[in-house]
Amino acid sequence: MPNLITDAKKAIAERARAEGFDLVRFTGADAPPGNRAGLAAYLGAGHHGGMDWMESRKDERADPQALWAGAKSVIVLGLNYGPAHDPLAILAQKDRGAISVYAQGDDYHDLVKKKLKAVAGYIFEMHRAKVKVFVDTAPVMEKPLAQKAGIGWQGKHTNLVSREFGSWLFLGSIFTDLELPPDAAEADHCGNCRACLDVCPTAAFPAPYRLDARRCISYLTIEHKGPIPRELRPGMGNRIYGCDDCLAVCPWNKFAAASAVLNPREELAAPRLAELARLDDAAFRVLFRKSPVKRITRDRFVRNVLIAIGNSGDAALAPEARALLDDASPLVRGAAVWALEKLLPGHEFAALRRNAVEQDAGVLAEWAATSS
Repeated sequence: MPNLITDAKKAIAERARAEGFDLVRFTGADAPPGNRAGLAAYLGAGHHGGMDWMESRKDERADPQALWAGAKSVIVLGLNYGPAHDPLAILAQKDRGAISVYAQGDDYHDLVKKKLKAVAGYIFEMHRAKVKVFVDTAPVMEKPLAQKAGIGWQGKHTNLVSREFGSWLFLGSIFTDLELPPDAAEADHCGNCRACLDVCPTAAFPAPYRLDARRCISYLTIEHKGPIPRELRPGMGNRIYGCDDCLAVCPWNKFAAASAVLNPREELAAPRLAELARLDDAAFRVLFRKSPVKRITRDRFVRNVLIAIGNSGDAALAPEARALLDDASPLVRGAAVWALEKLLPGHEFAALRRNAVEQDAGVLAEWAATSS
């Protein structure tokens, strides 16, 4: 006699793979073990930095059923975005900017959500079950759910690691009131490895399995809205949007395969810092159309570019920073001051500082910080 629930689960997984998902697993809609306590400790330590949205909806984030009381099952789906080349090779090209692998193509939120909606539509059509889809933007802790469902485990860098795809998985989830048998959770396979912790250029991991976002380059270049703390800028190198270091060094990546769906843009693989520094708002929007980079706005992006210019050690890039000393944005002007401090001979920078007539408090603070 056929098992209708098991058959339904198998059919959903087959449909998800037909939509391009590489991994499909199922779990109950109850909270992952330790989720609430772990989130409370993270927020209590202030490790979320300026991400106030984590605090404001913490109850829903901790428990899927607080987000939707009618949910009975969660389908967690993974989409491989493995790079075709070593993502850390760009770090040696000091006149180029390093954009995180996932952001070199179209916005993954749109890519994944479209596929999720197709699978959710199938579930509704076949079972008349209620469904809700989530991909990164809702108060859903998808990594703990993915571990509970058996997609992978949260490594010491707090990111998900898969035995099949290493570190390179986009995650999405479908909540449903259809009750489906859960899959077994995945165990932790990090062992004694510390590669992800030791590679971090800003020491963002106070301990294994703990991330202080306030020191994380991904947070600093994407989420942080103000001037980046001066002591963390040298560690950023030429990373101008996100950081792949802790992901790229994971030994489990030996099983990873290049993605067939990401389609990175050639112009975002190794863009010249000089050209990026010249972007006005209109040009920024054109270059990053459909890209997740567009969300941080031109001013924060050029701030990141100027820090990379300062870290380049290339005096030929100083004119790009000098041209931005009178930019409309105080955030950009302040970063230009710092870049020039790093690139110009001491006497030349001192003369520039003496002649500064900026009235903006933020920029004056940057000049003051360079005083002996």
